[in-house]
Amino acid sequence: MDKIVLDIETKNAFADVGGQQNLHKLDVSFVGVYSYKTNSYLSFFENELDKLSPILQNAGLIIGFASNRFDIPLLNKYYNFNLEKIESLDILDDIESRLGHRIGLDQLAQTNLKIGKTHHGLEAIKLYKEGNLEELKNYCLNDVKITKDLYELGKKQGHLLVPTDHGNNIVKVEFNWHERLPLQNLF
Repeated sequence: MDKIVLDIETKNAFADVGGQQNLHKLDVSFVGVYSYKTNSYLSFFENELDKLSPILQNAGLIIGFASNRFDIPLLNKYYNFNLEKIESLDILDDIESRLGHRIGLDQLAQTNLKIGKTHHGLEAIKLYKEGNLEELKNYCLNDVKITKDLYELGKKQGHLLVPTDHGNNIVKVEFNWHERLPLQNLF
């Protein structure tokens, strides 16, 4: 079984589909993946999602940021198997369950890795609409790398530093990610 880091970009925004309750109406433009098994970053545009299917079916663990509430449920509509049956580790969910509030990937990366995101979600939609697909790909894969690096740092040191109070305070949030190993999936 593979362990993968996943991030997706969409063609449209919640404002275009009537709000977050209509997640299923969003359309995927790009999926970026890091595979631990092959030690490689993989790219899938909307017309290549069939090539992503065997990678997902061979995943024993999906790692992401806001992936349990966004990426995984949205990708589910593209496949005839249930991605929610695959073990997942959502960094944002873990932080929110410990602190009671959310944090952005950019803030978390700047605090722990001293790097930031290259773009933000709504900019990805603009890149797609403008046909700037190479920049869209690079942006998404950079988010995959940031997520992977945060996961590995949190796993290695047992915690991440999380800004609170609009960045005025930093708290150490502890994790037991070393115990999260890929499980045999149910497909």
